[in-house]
Amino acid sequence: MDWDDLRIFLAVARAESLSGAGKTLRLDPATIGRRIQRLEVALSARLFAKSPQGYTLTDEGAKLMEPALRAETALSAVADELGQAQSGLTGQIRLGAPDGCANYLLPAVLTQICTANPGLEVQIVALPRVFNLSRREADMAIAVSRPETGRLTVQKLSDYHLHLAASRTYLAGSPPITGREDLQKHRIVGYIADMIFDKELDYLREIGATQPALASNSVPVQVNLLRAGAGVGMVHDFALPSAPELIKILPDEITLTRAFWLIRHADDGRVERLSRFADLLVQGFRAELARLEALS
Repeated sequence: MDWDDLRIFLAVARAESLSGAGKTLRLDPATIGRRIQRLEVALSARLFAKSPQGYTLTDEGAKLMEPALRAETALSAVADELGQAQSGLTGQIRLGAPDGCANYLLPAVLTQICTANPGLEVQIVALPRVFNLSRREADMAIAVSRPETGRLTVQKLSDYHLHLAASRTYLAGSPPITGREDLQKHRIVGYIADMIFDKELDYLREIGATQPALASNSVPVQVNLLRAGAGVGMVHDFALPSAPELIKILPDEITLTRAFWLIRHADDGRVERLSRFADLLVQGFRAELARLEALS
């Protein structure tokens, strides 16, 4: 077995398809399929089960993940030690993040990092769920709560704030809001209750608001509903500068504070390239968040 076979195995495991792995590796899907078959023959084990949903790891494939990931980490560390880290950052880094963070905070931060490091390719995976770093769905991830289990390193990025908001148009045609009890008279915008993937996102329960009449699992969709005059909802302060139609409601009475956390696999601490990227991300993230909140 050689490293190139393991590299292809990891790409298929992450993409859960031959075509997805092919795009990552810039190889033909048929070639990837043949390489996986060759690896399965060499190991006398079936590594993937094929279904209409794609390629999923078998029990034997799951057992191969950890040693394959260790090999990947070791090779990345060797590349850094041979001098790659002495120049600008290069290669591909995949960053997972909640969609609100990915839409309103990361574009400016990552643009600055990539401009300073032309050889770097960054992929933002914006999904409203928790990322599985053990399966290498991403090289690192930003989360809204601190994980309690797993071989992970966790660093607090920053606190952030949310306020109740609505469009001027909506408020002009609706009953006045002088206290949180008045919210019962208004149409509420928020998360789909059974799709809240983290308790930290259950804002409406915390402020005593009713079940949302208009709901989405996406933060940008919620913000755009509010901009369209759909009702009243909780909005991140860092999103308000991009939505001038919205104004804060009861800012002295209703303010929520949450935190973003940067999560990495424990073994990646030895990979200088990822550590340098993480340092730049933390610095830029904190500055951009502070800038946007000051404008809200």
